[in-house]
Amino acid sequence: MNNKVTNHEIIAFLKGNYPGTGFIDGLKIKYRSLICPFIELISKVKPGEKVGDVGCGSGQFLLLLSHFAQPSELFGIEISDRLIENANNLFSKQNFSNYKFATYDGVHFPADLGNCDIIFLIDVLHHVPKLNQTQFVSDLAKVMKPGSRLILKDINAESPLVYCNKLHDIIFAGEKGNELGFKKAKELLIANELEIIEEQKRTMYVYPHYTIVARKK
Repeated sequence: MNNKVTNHEIIAFLKGNYPGTGFIDGLKIKYRSLICPFIELISKVKPGEKVGDVGCGSGQFLLLLSHFAQPSELFGIEISDRLIENANNLFSKQNFSNYKFATYDGVHFPADLGNCDIIFLIDVLHHVPKLNQTQFVSDLAKVMKPGSRLILKDINAESPLVYCNKLHDIIFAGEKGNELGFKKAKELLIANELEIIEEQKRTMYVYPHYTIVARKK
């Protein structure tokens, strides 16, 4: 882990580099590191790696990687054209130039993910309909190249605090999440020939997180 990275630095960087997005969206983007383990996630990237982000939003996490890690390439996908436009506009003002964003159609993962050394799936799986989660992970695992790593960070349904996240999603996303328990998430990855190499559970305020690092065999 890069111990030099702090939440104070992350917040200050986002405040200085992220455009105005409205009061609520601004709070979610600029202060998310206080309730989500961004420092831990940033530390997973090795110098020179090609990084993918599934559900990249408006590009804020990849923006952090461009500054606090040393990736060689960044690739983000998102289901919303508006968010992809936001991400492209954001990066057009940065020094980091080796990036690409693409719209995900909700069915077919872009082939460019197959070039990535590490792929992040941060708080995305619980927004996938429960009946589609197995196929979603299976399709993502298939596009990954051998030896690449998937970083799955999500909310742990095994914790009673999961209801705090459900309330959060109802307020801010207008939907109730489909969170998986830590054990079920691991089983789903293993069933798709992904080898678990790291795992961690932690609670930040009232949000029960797990982070699983899985390598494609």
